[in-house]
Amino acid sequence: MCTSGRPAPMIAPSILSADFANLASEVAAVGPSDVDPGVEWVHVDVMDNHFVPNLTLGMPIVESLLKATDIPLDCHLMIDDPGRWAPPYAEAGAYNVTFHAEATDDPSSVARDIRAAGGKAGLAVKPGTPLDPYLEILGNFDTFLVMSVEPGFGGQKFMPEVLDKVRTIRKRIDSDELRLLIEIDGGISDSTIEQAAEAGVDCFVAGSAVYGGDDPSARVAELRRKATEVRENR
Repeated sequence: MCTSGRPAPMIAPSILSADFANLASEVAAVGPSDVDPGVEWVHVDVMDNHFVPNLTLGMPIVESLLKATDIPLDCHLMIDDPGRWAPPYAEAGAYNVTFHAEATDDPSSVARDIRAAGGKAGLAVKPGTPLDPYLEILGNFDTFLVMSVEPGFGGQKFMPEVLDKVRTIRKRIDSDELRLLIEIDGGISDSTIEQAAEAGVDCFVAGSAVYGGDDPSARVAELRRKATEVRENR
């Protein structure tokens, strides 16, 4: 989106850090409350033990969550062969389906198939992946996810050097007036969200920073406040 049309800062709690035995209640805990209007998205990390060395949530969990909540699901697919596996997540009802640039030779085609299946399409890049091959196709996506840790595990330390990618994408979005959200995932906390907001991030994925405390809703409100203050003072 162009600068004037940017949304308020969005928080997308990652249920990778939630209690897997009580996922429905953990998602409900970040819905509307006395301290926060509720999150815009819930982030679901899908790992296949091939693209990344871990195995996590998959389609059955996503389908169950879709029955349990009205909060849009933001599915981050850390998987091989997204051309085959990504569109079904959109067909199932996931709002935003993000796949990795490193997992396909034709990201624009995968994006078209996700959109045709009814979802928003997102492209993700690992910290070491250069942006240049993707800057000219940004308009084919609804979100661009910059990984600020190596994908595969939660709880890693934030890598501030990736913020140069955020700044580059922000400039391209604003100059070309693209309708594109910049999302960041990895190590987002009270101590890092302001850096990310200053660089131009729109949506902040936060796992332990939300679910590591006693009141997830209050944690969302505090993170949102910090990001909003940065945006307003830019």
